[in-house]
Amino acid sequence: MPDSKNKEIVLYAVGDVGPNRKDPQSMFRHVSGFLKQGDIRFCQLETNLSTRGTPLPQARLPMRAHPNSARAFSDCGFEVVSFASNHCMDFGQEAFFDTIDAIKANGMEPIGVGRNILEARCPAILERNGTRIAFLAYNSILPFGYWAENDRPGCAPMRAWTIYEQVEPDQPGSLCRTHTFPHTDDLEAMADDIEKAKSNADTVILSIHWGIHFVPAQLADYQRETARKAIDSGADLILGHHPHILKGIEVYKGKAIFYSLGNFAIEQPAAFMQDLYKTARHREIEELNPQWDEKSEYPLPPETRKSLIIKCTIARRCIQQISFVPVYIGVGSEPEILISGDERFEDVVRYIDKITGNQGIHTRFAREGDEVVVKTD
Repeated sequence: MPDSKNKEIVLYAVGDVGPNRKDPQSMFRHVSGFLKQGDIRFCQLETNLSTRGTPLPQARLPMRAHPNSARAFSDCGFEVVSFASNHCMDFGQEAFFDTIDAIKANGMEPIGVGRNILEARCPAILERNGTRIAFLAYNSILPFGYWAENDRPGCAPMRAWTIYEQVEPDQPGSLCRTHTFPHTDDLEAMADDIEKAKSNADTVILSIHWGIHFVPAQLADYQRETARKAIDSGADLILGHHPHILKGIEVYKGKAIFYSLGNFAIEQPAAFMQDLYKTARHREIEELNPQWDEKSEYPLPPETRKSLIIKCTIARRCIQQISFVPVYIGVGSEPEILISGDERFEDVVRYIDKITGNQGIHTRFAREGDEVVVKTD
């Protein structure tokens, strides 16, 4: 009989999801069939799923949708959902726990969150064809009080410090260089979690909410240091998200680091807050990218329409190939899978190559039909 451990397992992973509409399944209508072809599916949940709670004062854009939205994720086949984000506690503990309950009630595994720090750092381990795959999730984008502690619910933190160095110290008001460093205790805790997960699984996949939102290409220093520590500790693939635009793809020791998967199926920001575009907090965000157009049918910057689906092929208990499928976000914030030859397909591929090179990363890509393979050798 053939060895089931040698049979390929296909994992599909996508970035931010957050429907907030009467028919949340409609957001996935162009991609649901494709995603169901995989064996395991992962997504990053941005919004709370609850009808309860009050927005916390530190929530810049409180995000909440009806808990019935969780059914839309499970209908697509998603099994692993990271809720470790800068929105996880937007409506307090009631909505936080409602969201976790909604994920579980629809047959999915929430990761990166819990009733305390131990629970938030606990991996989800799925087994397919005799191969055990562990998922861990962390968050670097942390409003005060959103991270879990021994006696407090929240997400698993991977905090970072920021230092501003004045370029010309003798010139008051001159430009500054920005330096960021990972929080030492969080970094070591993450490494310990990865090592423990690796001892109980064949492959470890790390999800992390991090980076600089809406600014094209730019990576923060702490991201590279954190990614390398994760891989040195045993992580086999890193799935980054939060910036709402794609970021570069790096290979370190043969392991792929996706610094941002971009948006996937998430509403326009104004769907979560009436008169958002009139607020001072939104004006500050608009300054990060001059291409916001609140009068457009699609107000977010055009870069946010470029997205992808990661395809991770696992066999013989390890990752054999990493590729991505280009995706384009329609006016209704609905993702559409692209095929080779479509100019939008070419645009996404060129964009990823450009932003990767912009950060001094020299990853090689190869076309294989309607996929783009990340060369990890």
